[in-house]
Amino acid sequence: MRYPDAKFNDEGLSLSGDSLVDFLDKHEKAITALEKIDDSILRHLPDLKVIGKYGVGLDMIDLHAMKKYNINLGWTGGVNKRSVSELVISYSIALLHKTVFANNEVKKGEWSQIKGRQLTDCIFGIIGCGHVGKDLVRLLQPFNCKILAHDILNFKDFYDKYRVIPVGIEDLICQSDVITLHLPLDKSTKNILDRDKLSLLKNDAVLINLARGGLIDEVALKGLLKSNKITGAALDVFEVEPPVDQSFANMDNVLVTPHIGGSTEEAILAMGMAAIEGLENSKDPLSFL
Repeated sequence: MRYPDAKFNDEGLSLSGDSLVDFLDKHEKAITALEKIDDSILRHLPDLKVIGKYGVGLDMIDLHAMKKYNINLGWTGGVNKRSVSELVISYSIALLHKTVFANNEVKKGEWSQIKGRQLTDCIFGIIGCGHVGKDLVRLLQPFNCKILAHDILNFKDFYDKYRVIPVGIEDLICQSDVITLHLPLDKSTKNILDRDKLSLLKNDAVLINLARGGLIDEVALKGLLKSNKITGAALDVFEVEPPVDQSFANMDNVLVTPHIGGSTEEAILAMGMAAIEGLENSKDPLSFL
């Protein structure tokens, strides 16, 4: 056993501030998940040398603060990509076929034909073509979709191989039948789909966010959904979790799930193993920027 004296948060407590410092105190290595790690925490942990990150998002870790205190980071991107990309496909089909609405109608005692659309031959827009975005492109191949992608990086060889068309974000929004986000949350991506950009969505479009809450203006999206300006949305993440406002959960054109994109058995195991491996194979935190 590699770490026989490891300390576990067996009770699953949400640790922050002093409670997080107390838990990590006197340890040289730690694995963190959704805990916020910044200067206010690290300044009290002089023994800490390495953090292994469980999960693929780095938005909860201040990489510059880690560098300041000479703490290395062990992190592997994309370890849960198949879990997320499969869920995007399933949500796309469910929304296009209007299964949420149809299911609610049956529960109310109604029985009528609900006309939906097929994913096949749709225009599929991917905002952020990193690990998940690329895996999603591969899964979409049998559906004969026209795939549009928007990313700050140019993946020309990959785009050419899979016939992906790189476009600006406004063009992607205007053209796509399905739009899905796969971006980190930072100052540059906060509300990347703001009120103005959401207004560009086609009336029969569906919007999917399994990445991070805060990428979409939730108030503006709520208005579009209530007025049936778009077909539907699938939201696995929210700016505040769990969401205080239950409006989305009560709509029959919205799929709401509790941040389960990477929560398959296979992905959980892969993220755990990657975090443990990161304790031994870590790097300068700024190398991940």
